[in-house]
Amino acid sequence: MMEVRYSIHPEHAKGFDTERLRNEFLVTDLFRADVIRLVYSHNDRIIVGGLHPVKGRLTLGASKELGTEYFFERREGGVVNIGGPGVVTIDGTAYEIAKNEAVYIGKGAREVSFMSKEGTSPAKFYFLSAPAHKEYPSRRITLTDARKLELGSDENSNARTIYQLIHPDVLETCQLCMGVTILKPHNVWNTMPTHTHERRMEVYFYYELPADQVVFHLMGQPHETRHIVMRNEEAVLSPSWSIHSGVGTSNYAFIWGMIGENQTYTDMDTVPMEVLR
Repeated sequence: MMEVRYSIHPEHAKGFDTERLRNEFLVTDLFRADVIRLVYSHNDRIIVGGLHPVKGRLTLGASKELGTEYFFERREGGVVNIGGPGVVTIDGTAYEIAKNEAVYIGKGAREVSFMSKEGTSPAKFYFLSAPAHKEYPSRRITLTDARKLELGSDENSNARTIYQLIHPDVLETCQLCMGVTILKPHNVWNTMPTHTHERRMEVYFYYELPADQVVFHLMGQPHETRHIVMRNEEAVLSPSWSIHSGVGTSNYAFIWGMIGENQTYTDMDTVPMEVLR
């Protein structure tokens, strides 16, 4: 079953109350045992999903929403494991991935399945998929393979490590980029000073957040900001017109994923602090 979310104009979004904002942009309940949870967004036609195989194997199949013979006939995908050791099998080739490691799934993959190596410590596969025009090889990406960046400072409460996992400097894809950002202890801000990028939409997935803590995710146009209160293992859709930033009541990690016109990580429109409202 795939949930469908439609695109929202910024002039409409600024009038939403809390419940409507959450219904349109927040993605919850991603990791139900032995269930494939997928959300299809009309923002650049990205698919956001979670797979939590506990008792057996989960397989991605075709659906009416895609209108294709098989899931990756005209799509590529990226998976990051946030749980116990897991295995992604693509057309008979098994890729074992530990926590915070990724697998890129190339266009044309016919049989793609997910399973946990240990039932007592099941994997949690966070999943993104984008339309694709060309086949690139599927492969595993470890933290060692990733492009690593150290950004921010303790003084600004935003010291963090960024692992660019699915990124042009690591491997070729059609348009999908994904990575993991881990905030250091006592640091709580992400992506501030903030930005937009009209050329790409983005999805944030927050995790490693204690059950009694929250992240205030900031969104909206720079002069019409809103917030969504987010809890552990929840995702949020960020249209191209929206800022995307957040502050937590403790440190946390998040997975970012982008698709759109280009794959240039630094292509963004920085928002001066005095513009924010």
